[in-house]
Amino acid sequence: MKTYTLEEMTDKHIGKKGTPKRDAFENELRLDLLGQTIKEIRKERNLTQEQLGQMIGVKKAQISKIENSLTDARFDTILKVFRALNAKVNFNIELLNQKLVIT
Repeated sequence: MKTYTLEEMTDKHIGKKGTPKRDAFENELRLDLLGQTIKEIRKERNLTQEQLGQMIGVKKAQISKIENSLTDARFDTILKVFRALNAKVNFNIELLNQKLVIT
């Protein structure tokens, strides 16, 4: 029986890197990881979704949607969430083979 790598299976069933379908899949995966991270940190800080929402001026439902990747939250809202959770945020952006780090 032949075994396949995750990359091979993803290429076959989702599409090769750089294709629109693969890009959408990877963006969705990143949003899922972001939501999970927010949820984990919130729980570590012993905050409810309602408390976190009050800290940044949104309703509990918005926090739930962010944590469960059910919304395309505004970038500003995501930053507010991390600030309220007292978490440092770093972004890596790669342009034309030049890596930029924004802290």
